[in-house]
Amino acid sequence: MMVMKNRILVLGGCGFIGSHVVDRFLSEGHSVRVLSRGPEIFRAPLQSVDYRFGELGNQTFLEESLQGVDIVIHLVSTTTPKDSNEDMAFDIESNLIQTVRALRSCVKAGVSKMVYISSGGAIYGNPEKSPVSENAPTAPLCSYGVVKLAVEKYLELFRNLEGFDSVSLRVSNPFGPRQNALGHQGVVAAILDRIHRRQPISVWGDGSVVRDFFYVGDLAEAIFQAAFHDTPSRVINIGSGVGLSLRDLLLVVRKELGLDFEVNYEPGRAFDVREIYLDISRAEAEMGWKPKTDLGGGLRTTWDFVQRNSKV
Repeated sequence: MMVMKNRILVLGGCGFIGSHVVDRFLSEGHSVRVLSRGPEIFRAPLQSVDYRFGELGNQTFLEESLQGVDIVIHLVSTTTPKDSNEDMAFDIESNLIQTVRALRSCVKAGVSKMVYISSGGAIYGNPEKSPVSENAPTAPLCSYGVVKLAVEKYLELFRNLEGFDSVSLRVSNPFGPRQNALGHQGVVAAILDRIHRRQPISVWGDGSVVRDFFYVGDLAEAIFQAAFHDTPSRVINIGSGVGLSLRDLLLVVRKELGLDFEVNYEPGRAFDVREIYLDISRAEAEMGWKPKTDLGGGLRTTWDFVQRNSKV
């Protein structure tokens, strides 16, 4: 696919996913600007990136950052599924309202497209069956999922009213280097960090919940492809396409990394979906994308990163 060089703004470009997205666009010679609250945790600023540090909700700051931009990658979220129900009004104000204002600013600035990172885990709720296609019913169990779904609807509204192009990627559970093990998302990062610290691993429930884990480099590639493909669909699932229980994930960690560790099982949580993994056939059909990194290879790369970068 021949791609003209574009000016890319990555909202949240200093985060875990954002840092890999920045790398992917830079690798093809695109001009990259990052809007973030602060610098990356695990590496120094890249000389070729135009960093703008501030809040997405600062309208003047955002409009200045949008000048000359062709494509926006929206990775910002101030909440997680775990904490979003604790203050739903904050979730709505800081994620939904700010994003709607950002959409208006994108139209005003002449941005050609937005790639929005939605949630493949929170939007569908407890699905009737897996793998879950994009046409499955949406029944979020937390405010995080409700807001993500609402943003998708506003993107479609802006497409109809303003002709503003966008695509929403419903992402499952990415893992890999530069994921913050102390954050509220990222079970693989948390597991490997606790193993490295020789601490027991805590599992909510009996470990039977099923999720869809895939390597962050494959996600960055999906975002890159979505930025330049004129897909017939506006919503696309991105994941491994394979379901794996937490118990089985721990078995793979033991086998692939040759590690031993203690596991503590804690009471289950009401907002946790029992089983979900995504049907990713639309991504392959419309973008030619499918994950290339197997689980074992991704775990080994991530474990190497944890060992090199841990402060313990």
